[in-house]
Amino acid sequence: MAPTNERQMNDTSSKASESPAEPKGKRPPVLVDGVTLNGPTLDIREAESFLREAMPIVMEEAVWKATDVKEKVCEWRSPEQLKDLLDLELREGGEAHPQILQRCRDAIRYSVKTGHPLFFNQLYAGMDPYSLVGRFITEAINPSLYTYEVAPVFLLTEEAVLKKMIEIIGWQDGGDGIFSPGGSVSNMYAVNVARYHHCPDVKVLGLSALPRLVMFTSQECHYSVSKAAAFLGIGTNNVYVIPSDKRGKMIPAEFEKQVQRAKDEGALPFMVNATAGTTVLGAFDPLEEIADICERHNLWMHVDACWGGGALMSKKHRYLLQGIHRANSVAWNPHKMLMAGLQCCAFMVRDKTNLLQRCHSAQASYLFQQDKFYDVSYDTGDKSIQCSRKPDAFKFWLMWKAIGTKGLEERVDRALAMARYLAEEIKKRDGFRLVMEPEYTNVCFWYIPPSLRDTADGPEFWRKVHAVAPVVKERMMKEGSMMVGYQPHGDKANFFRQIIISPQVSREDMDFLLDQIHSLGMDL
Repeated sequence: MAPTNERQMNDTSSKASESPAEPKGKRPPVLVDGVTLNGPTLDIREAESFLREAMPIVMEEAVWKATDVKEKVCEWRSPEQLKDLLDLELREGGEAHPQILQRCRDAIRYSVKTGHPLFFNQLYAGMDPYSLVGRFITEAINPSLYTYEVAPVFLLTEEAVLKKMIEIIGWQDGGDGIFSPGGSVSNMYAVNVARYHHCPDVKVLGLSALPRLVMFTSQECHYSVSKAAAFLGIGTNNVYVIPSDKRGKMIPAEFEKQVQRAKDEGALPFMVNATAGTTVLGAFDPLEEIADICERHNLWMHVDACWGGGALMSKKHRYLLQGIHRANSVAWNPHKMLMAGLQCCAFMVRDKTNLLQRCHSAQASYLFQQDKFYDVSYDTGDKSIQCSRKPDAFKFWLMWKAIGTKGLEERVDRALAMARYLAEEIKKRDGFRLVMEPEYTNVCFWYIPPSLRDTADGPEFWRKVHAVAPVVKERMMKEGSMMVGYQPHGDKANFFRQIIISPQVSREDMDFLLDQIHSLGMDL
């Protein structure tokens, strides 16, 4: 007997040659509401042909060329130009495959190539081949991680990855966790779980049953912390912002003052968000001192290590997160420093009492039946606030299996060494000035064009320097040569923030970066 898909293809291919009036050897059509239900509507041969034509385009244009340092990082077009080029309108009828293949080429051509060695714009970069294949597999299988019965492989790989990450954090008694759709959601999980830990009645009775809750975070934290407070009904006014020192680290003494302030106001302080690797400066809060304060005041300690968590893989650099083992929860994004590919975000708790399950469970009977024929403890979906959930851990697991813990450590060590090289080069070059010595791979610096180099520091000087980075960024984008981010920070004028992650990046690329910025800005 022919396989099912072969039978379907035979049915489809013979459809045109057989008369509907005389369906020789076939059952007569079944009509329901005017729709013919015999056979598949998808032409299997045509679908296979399309995939065989499309995949080489993806490999050539989105993988090989997109990671070639000799190619452009981007091919800039304005929004209006791009709308015309892409022909975005959706119509009644479909297009022929040649047109759709051209749509694929255009989508790749006009997208930013984040795997390019000269893409330094965000806290993710590069392209790992093993992670990429992992993504191909999960996109093709298209599972959802709520129950073992529909995602057995991917639930087990998530469990294995979380177990290893928890071990690396240093929770000797273990813990629990789940992968989330972004570090912002992980931080929201932290706020929700911390609140439930302090006030378990909130799940049933809601906000009206709660005292005024206050949480704490540094002025350098990620904006997702205040968003979580707004989303969960805590209120942004109840997020007490702790001053940071000149390097961007939370000042513990100021933190404790704010805790006492909240108590004096009659509020209930319940958690602190400490940051391990701030977005702009790459600063690490003093976790040991923060943990001491949390223990004195019975506060939940969450560490946002979405960016800086990668340093835990390095024996040389894990000191940056000294004390993280004392945290109650941790957010860590392997898609950043470890290059697991977007998105790959773990939220973990130092808890063995099923806190995640108790906080988020809704016990949907159509998914989480307790009388299944296998161990239902593997049906982990009820720990999540989501129903459908992508298998984001699999690509990280496959990459980790391929290069090992040692390979991940080497990536981290190389990235930090490259950041040190760039910082030293900046010190040597006229017209470049470090904002501060880098602690991580965030290298922050100003470019000062020749016209300003003899100008004394002062308000007018910094006003003119402030205008340099946006112009240089515009020029590099339109040229497509590279991408580097910039921003103001506090009272500091716009400066470049160079992020180093990918092992594809070479010393020559660092030299090119500085040469190119000078070339693009020397006339300003």
